[in-house]
Amino acid sequence: MLRIATTQLWVHDQDVALEFWTTTVGMEVRSDVTVPEMGNFRWLTVGVPGQPDVSIVLMGVPGPPMTDEATSRQIADLMGKGFAGTVFLTTDDCQAAYEELAAKGVEFTSLPERQMYGIDCGFRDPSGNSIRLTQLDEDFG
Repeated sequence: MLRIATTQLWVHDQDVALEFWTTTVGMEVRSDVTVPEMGNFRWLTVGVPGQPDVSIVLMGVPGPPMTDEATSRQIADLMGKGFAGTVFLTTDDCQAAYEELAAKGVEFTSLPERQMYGIDCGFRDPSGNSIRLTQLDEDFG
């Protein structure tokens, strides 16, 4: 059987991303390991408390030797436009989650709105990644 263990978001700054995802959004650190043998590569993951089997990798935009400078710039540019990755979060109360995150300074790209599948809104993380926050109706959950 296959199961999803991790998904990845490119981030401009792993420390800024870590602060946002833990302090602002409320996730917990799953792993934070630096590997000197790989040029101090940092494997940084966070996840939702109480959901230990799924994590988000906060992956720093790679540079040489993994990618050339032009490719690194392209990744960063796409991130800033919200097209390098999307994470879908669900909640039991989209309006309350929206209000809590907005009070913490999260900038929303769309307000909670009724859709055919439930209530949905969107925001971006500090790197520009698109995040959807959804309260699914029973038929879609």
